Amino acid sequence: MSDRFGDKFSPDASGPFTNKAPQKMRSRANLLFFAGLPLLFTAFGDGPFELARNLLAFGAIALAAWLTREGLEAEEAYQTRTIARRPAIPRKAFGACLTGLGVFLATANVGIIGASVYALVAGGLHLFSFGMDPLKDKGTAQPGDFQIDRVARAVDEAESHLTAMLQAIEKVGDRPLLSRVETFQATARKMFRAVEEDPRELTSARRYLGVYLLGAKDASEKFASLYSKKRDPEMRADFVQLLDDLEANFANQTGAALLGNRADLDIEISVLRDRLQRDGISTK
Repeated sequence: MSDRFGDKFSPDASGPFTNKAPQKMRSRANLLFFAGLPLLFTAFGDGPFELARNLLAFGAIALAAWLTREGLEAEEAYQTRTIARRPAIPRKAFGACLTGLGVFLATANVGIIGASVYALVAGGLHLFSFGMDPLKDKGTAQPGDFQIDRVARAVDEAESHLTAMLQAIEKVGDRPLLSRVETFQATARKMFRAVEEDPRELTSARRYLGVYLLGAKDASEKFASLYSKKRDPEMRADFVQLLDDLEANFANQTGAALLGNRADLDIEISVLRDRLQRDGISTK
């Protein structure tokens, strides 16, 4: 599991990463890294046992911070989507346990009972600050519904392509171009939300969520590799035009094809396939 990404994670905005509250929560999670730093300064000078104990305590707290931040990002994506599976790994819960473990190790010199109390308080404060991970799947049908699972898998795959696109363009160091990719991501996610609200439309949208986003990802990675070596304005203009074409097609199909206009859908698919193939991206 990024956002972002101005959207993961409101559905009609740029995606799951526009919400300021989750960003504040992630910033708070980052502070956990600094909370364990004093242990590094006190680890040396009191013998090997104290050294090992303090280093282990710091490692537990640092790992807790990383898991908590990852858990917040996974929850942000979960909350944004209409259909979503609960996180496979309860990262925030593990973060709370590791925070308690780190505090226990750091305060073990006061005795087991005292250290245990500190650990319970620390773990409880972690849960109070960050909450628990989502514990159940979210959808419009009964849990385990086959169609709901298909939609969740398709959107997961589509999100991974969007993430790879953004990561490729980030390497170029062109902020306006990065913003252009984020705008395309917002348009694509509107289709994701439409499919999640009506899973029956997955058949019509599957090629867009899979083949064309995969083509867009491959085109982005190829462009980033070439453009990083040679800043060719014409190459950049061609890539922006490709994004324009992709965005127009996604927007049109979200508004029309997903409502059942199969003939127009087939025409748009053919046009978009030809465009991707002209850019050297196979859609077969």
